[in-house]
Amino acid sequence: MKSLLTLLFSFTISALSAQSVVKESMSFQSKILQKDIRYSVYLPDGYNTSLRMYPVVYLLNGFTGNETDWIQFGDMQHIVDEGIAQGDIPPMVIIMPDGDDRLYMNNHDNSYRYGDMFIEELMPHVEGKYRIRAEKQFRGISGLSMGGAGTLRFAMLYPELFGAAAAYSSAVGTDEEMLAGGQQGFDGYWGRALGTGLKGEARLSEHYRKNSILDIAKTADVNKLNTVRIYFDCGDDDFLAIGNASLHIEMRKRGIRHQYRVRDGAHTWDFWRTSLPIGLKFIAESFTR
Repeated sequence: MKSLLTLLFSFTISALSAQSVVKESMSFQSKILQKDIRYSVYLPDGYNTSLRMYPVVYLLNGFTGNETDWIQFGDMQHIVDEGIAQGDIPPMVIIMPDGDDRLYMNNHDNSYRYGDMFIEELMPHVEGKYRIRAEKQFRGISGLSMGGAGTLRFAMLYPELFGAAAAYSSAVGTDEEMLAGGQQGFDGYWGRALGTGLKGEARLSEHYRKNSILDIAKTADVNKLNTVRIYFDCGDDDFLAIGNASLHIEMRKRGIRHQYRVRDGAHTWDFWRTSLPIGLKFIAESFTR
């Protein structure tokens, strides 16, 4: 009896001590941007005691945020741990890079090539550092607001790299919204990538067209886009609701397969915390055969 109780006690202690690990604000030196790039990483329970290779999800923060947002405000560690424990998602590595308020793309004159850095340096760095299955089927991307737009942009411009994408409250706007926006708001957000001081039709530049989610949906190869499983949602009280609904319509017109949901909510962490488990479960379906 004593040995049985000892075994049960040891098992209980082991189970209680088993947990995921989050490492905040790691960094690597980017040659493209000539600066250190910060990122946080979620490692599932068992990562440090196995030799297993894991699927990966890149989880992007929104405007004015950084690599700790999903941890501090999004409760991502608890959400992911719970999803794994309930069998809704498999164990996975999650990489959360600092979006640097650069809209997850190169700027208009290529003086700050964030988009190139992400694809050419960040992804190879983390996929070489951690035990990640660096294949399209096992690589997902997700994010909120600015990071939602970054999610869709990366997935649609690089369909050969990503198997699935899940975006929440994506910063997608129509041409009419771009033209109608106040100058201060335009310069503070879009100006970081398109250049400040642009007025009227000058805002709808060639660089904007190349990176606008709506324009990509209208012009990209449908067959290639349909190799990526795409999910996006938006709150019914979100100021980005028109852009997201417009994206859904354009994708329906062209036959781009996707799942789109309008749920109760606004542009808030309350909404995104409920989006994350839905999006991760959607992405995880591409990890299985």
